[in-house]
Amino acid sequence: MDLTLKIWRQENARAKGKFVTYQVTDISPDSSFLEMLDVLNQQIIDKLEKPVCFDHDCREGICGACGLYINGRPHGPDSAVTTCQLHMRKFKDGDTIVIEPWRAKPFPIIKDLVADRIAFDKIIHAGGYISVNTGGVPDANAIPIPRNLAEISMDAAACIGCGACVAACKNASAMLFVAAKVSQFAVLPQGKVEASERVKAMVAKMDELGFGSCTNTGACEAECPKEISLSHIARLNREFYTAKIC
Repeated sequence: MDLTLKIWRQENARAKGKFVTYQVTDISPDSSFLEMLDVLNQQIIDKLEKPVCFDHDCREGICGACGLYINGRPHGPDSAVTTCQLHMRKFKDGDTIVIEPWRAKPFPIIKDLVADRIAFDKIIHAGGYISVNTGGVPDANAIPIPRNLAEISMDAAACIGCGACVAACKNASAMLFVAAKVSQFAVLPQGKVEASERVKAMVAKMDELGFGSCTNTGACEAECPKEISLSHIARLNREFYTAKIC
């Protein structure tokens, strides 16, 4: 495959960025999107120029680091995948591909395609945990939990914090992320003790960091690589209103 790439280049957070056009040739349809970028960077390095900076780590759809905005979609033209799981067969020979970083005020650009997503860590630090003395290895059956609740919690915990929900939302809302992190504890007995403080602290931190309000369009769910359900936002709202009233 021969492709034209229009990539956002920005030297640092203070510099003015711009799109730069590159050509890549002989790209295998079976290669991943990040492997294609590796090929491009090798070509750039061979010319003694600075390679394109992009985030990645596991390349297995686990870490959530590889978020890129590709042809107007977070993680590109596929469903339920991260950028590292996107394969070049989703594109056609001769295509032009526009590649950008996440565009959100709380995710400032560090360099090129790398956005600073420490805001998510700050939200988790504000309350996304439970305070327990774990001691030794606990008995797996010490606290019986109904299977349906365990599955709801695990579905919410599948969120990898990639930021696709924020990138997809026209208001740059982090509601789906915060909802998943609240929901994974809200349905479990271990999370009940700090439920009120948790949801109020995390929502307050989300607002403080500049994330927008929920648009109710469902773009976040549609672009989430882990298919986190909007039902968790409904649970977040219930938890928040209950905490405020009580």
